[in-house]
Amino acid sequence: MKIAIATTDGLTVNEHFGKAKKFFIYDATSEKLDLLTEREVEPYATGQKDHTFDKVRFQEVAKVLEGCEKVFITKIGDEPAAALKAMGIEPVVYEGAIKDIDLCRE
Repeated sequence: MKIAIATTDGLTVNEHFGKAKKFFIYDATSEKLDLLTEREVEPYATGQKDHTFDKVRFQEVAKVLEGCEKVFITKIGDEPAAALKAMGIEPVVYEGAIKDIDLCRE
């Protein structure tokens, strides 16, 4: 299983879905996480106060998450979360060390 993690430092899940500039992609098929790649992206959020769902911007971010079954983020809006679920990607709200992620529990 591949998972994506929104992180600024590669050590902790510390980024909101809408503000993420990069996602680390891990292979989580073994007992530990193996880093496969780091994918950069234009953040989904534009800074607008109304937080209107932007399908085009969402699709740009979603492209870098293709092939992942889960994405770990500190926060995510209802509409982006629903759109990810429709793609078969489970958003997991989590804040903490990447090494402490328990895939059986999350």
